[in-house]
Amino acid sequence: MQEHTVRAYGEELRRLREMIARMGGLAERQVEDAVAALIRRDAELATEVMGRDAEIDALEREIEEFCIRLLALRQPVGQDLRLVIAGLKISHAIERIGDYARNAAKRSIVLAQQPQVGSLNGFQRMARLVQEELKGAMDALVNGDAARASEVWASDQSVDEVYNGIFREMLTFMMEDPRNITAATHLLFVAKNLERIGDHATNIAETVYYAVSGQPMPSERPKGDSSPYAVVRPPA
Repeated sequence: MQEHTVRAYGEELRRLREMIARMGGLAERQVEDAVAALIRRDAELATEVMGRDAEIDALEREIEEFCIRLLALRQPVGQDLRLVIAGLKISHAIERIGDYARNAAKRSIVLAQQPQVGSLNGFQRMARLVQEELKGAMDALVNGDAARASEVWASDQSVDEVYNGIFREMLTFMMEDPRNITAATHLLFVAKNLERIGDHATNIAETVYYAVSGQPMPSERPKGDSSPYAVVRPPA
């Protein structure tokens, strides 16, 4: 009976990891499709992304209920307890990522009806970077890999640098021609959504690191977002 209980408990912890990984995979796809809708000016795909957000929300509730049940019935300790608590925190962070992807998709519907402003290469690069961060964090969770979690945690500066470039570019476009203001403003919101997705991905990595190692990250996460201090001079 004891062997059966231990085996069942181990299976439940494995299932928890799989549920979180599945939720992370859904969020990755949301980010990818939201940016694809922006690049292709595809309002239909953007609407589809917005509709899929309910699946992520439902999975968050399922994970929350599963974690509460584990806490009540199994009374985990040590690393198992950290994993269950991490499951609650990570599922919430992924749900927020889904919300940011939905918001980006919503903006792309408006942008599809506006003249295109500048190149969208920066948005593609940002999307690729944050997807890599999220995938890396999920891999670290599934494999119990604190070193991989640490790598993801330290990687967000690249996302911030791309965001800074987009921020300055959009301000410049708005100053050059007031007709660009509507599209550039919506693009700034999309860029900020992607930047926040990167923040949540690195927060997930930090949570995974603690769940696996039992230790907090050794220092403050490096950041490169200089947009609050950006100044763009009007053209002469």
